[in-house]
Amino acid sequence: MSTQPGKDRPGGHGSPAELVEQPGWRRLLAAARRSLERTGGRLDATVSLAAPTDDERLMIIGITGAHRSVAAARLSVRLSEVDEHLRAAHGAGLADVLTATAPLRNRPADLKREAVGRDAVLAVAHAGRHAGTAWYAEWLDGLRRDGTLTRVVRTGLPFEDVVRVLDALPAADEPMPAFADRVLDDTKALTAGPLRGLVLRAVAAWRQTAPPTDGEQERVLWESVGLVPDDLASQVLVLNVPATGGLVGRWLTEAAQAGVPIRVTLHQLRLAPLSMTCDEVYVCENPAVLRAATAALGAQAPPLICTEGVPSVAVHTLLRAARRAVIRWRNDFDWTGVRLTAAALQRYPSAVPWRMAATDYLPAADTGTALLGTPAGTPWDESLGESMRRTGRAVMEERLLDRLVADLRTAATG
Repeated sequence: MSTQPGKDRPGGHGSPAELVEQPGWRRLLAAARRSLERTGGRLDATVSLAAPTDDERLMIIGITGAHRSVAAARLSVRLSEVDEHLRAAHGAGLADVLTATAPLRNRPADLKREAVGRDAVLAVAHAGRHAGTAWYAEWLDGLRRDGTLTRVVRTGLPFEDVVRVLDALPAADEPMPAFADRVLDDTKALTAGPLRGLVLRAVAAWRQTAPPTDGEQERVLWESVGLVPDDLASQVLVLNVPATGGLVGRWLTEAAQAGVPIRVTLHQLRLAPLSMTCDEVYVCENPAVLRAATAALGAQAPPLICTEGVPSVAVHTLLRAARRAVIRWRNDFDWTGVRLTAAALQRYPSAVPWRMAATDYLPAADTGTALLGTPAGTPWDESLGESMRRTGRAVMEERLLDRLVADLRTAATG
């Protein structure tokens, strides 16, 4: 085997650190780095160069002492030979030459360390109070599958903070900075960063919805677990809801007398104690229903609140002011809608379904859109859930406008 330094590069020697940039060495050392990192530094492996250049061919001849044909499409060399050659020619072994420019990773050790770290993270997660629920298991499984747990281990993110936040949810309509300060001793802990993303992803699994893609979706998701990112962004759209109590009570009453829809923020609702002065209130999901009621009935329409999807904290704050009024609640006939209805019926003792039976759904189901998502129960009418699963169709509130307005007209004249 040749150990003559002059064979390293025609016309010069070069220090160990400079070898990585020499034409004959560049690809060979890159291949050696990949092999050593993959095997944890073992020198008993062989590396190959496809379509070798003349400089590379001459270098491998110099390392091995064996002739290699100019026509060879691939040349191979044992790493132990490369190491021996470098020690003789430069006084530094293969690992020394490579680490002169960048540290060598030990991937087997890294993988073992990451596996231990993931186990530790999962142990923390499994100690959480939501452990054992289906959504929690789904969330953790997703973090494992897409590599998020490994990234958590690599970055050193304190996963116990994520679990601590989830353990404290749902909150009681608490401002997010106050919640973050109470749970994590940092008012800004949930405003940005990976902690916020992990918690949002968990809450999305909890609420069986897609992770948010914009600020409004994030607000809705936070509010679904009782956190209020912004009491001005949390709003409720109402028609003819008379009330007493401060400035907002006066606004609501005057708007009801005029039959004018009004939008109220959570901030406004919290200005003074409020009480709705009605015995019955209707709740719909889509503004189209409220708009149709305004056009058809005006000031004669009964009190109507529109959730505009997932009820905001402002919606729930106003409904708490309904005292003992009967709440007639409805949503779209889709899986999210029936979940929201079930949650409302459980949350409000005086709530009853409004046009949320199988007999309301079936007449319009044949032309409905595809029913997507995870099926949900309909405990107020088991036949509704069975019908929805059987037909596989969703029916939006807009398809029932005539019947809903007719109900409101009957209530107004009754």
